[in-house]
Amino acid sequence: MIRIEVVLPKNEVMVVSEGLKQINVGGLTVSKKRGRGKNPGPEIHASKGTEVFIPQFSDKYVLEIIVPENMEEKAIEIIKNNATIGKIFVHPVLRTYDIKTGAEGEKAI
Repeated sequence: MIRIEVVLPKNEVMVVSEGLKQINVGGLTVSKKRGRGKNPGPEIHASKGTEVFIPQFSDKYVLEIIVPENMEEKAIEIIKNNATIGKIFVHPVLRTYDIKTGAEGEKAI
C-alpha cells in the first residue's frame, strides 16, 4: 500500500476528490495548514492601501490518500490532471488495521 500526500497552495480539493472518486478511491483526509514554499504568499494591502504586507506563511491544503500499489500511478495521474500547482509525496505503508472490523492490509482500506 502507498500513502500519497498532496500539498496544494490553492483550494482545488473538491476537483481532486471528484477525480479520485472515478477510480474508486474510497476516502481521503484533508487538512488546512500554514506554511511557505519557494514562492512568497500574496501581498496584503493594509492601512487603506498605503502599506503592503507579505505574510511569511500562507494557507495550504494537504490531502492524504491510502491506495493499493496497483492504483498508485492512476491516482497520481488524476491528481496531476486536476490540480494546477502543488507537490505530491509518495510514502510506503507497512501495515494497515481497521480498529472496528479487525481487517488488515488492503481489506482495511
